[in-house]
Amino acid sequence: MKDFRYIGGVATLELDSARCVGCGMCETVCPHRIFAVREKQAVIRDIDACMECGACARNCPREAIAVIPGVGCAAYIISTWIHRIKGSAGTRCC
Repeated sequence: MKDFRYIGGVATLELDSARCVGCGMCETVCPHRIFAVREKQAVIRDIDACMECGACARNCPREAIAVIPGVGCAAYIISTWIHRIKGSAGTRCC
């Protein structure tokens, strides 16, 4: 979902650069391409595009990423996409 935004400034995503080994798993699993690996180090490119699904944190072998899934209402975002694809009525958040 290119250039997607939900609510700016609410993402709980955190990256501990000291723990990061630059494996690239975060970059691989993130559906919104929040991360990039530069010079063997992950960086957050666009925190406001984070939907807090938690895939990055679950797949980080060094536990360098923390996120509280759902604070940005990822379930709402995903449900909205599904409804748009199906052409049905929208949904409500929490």
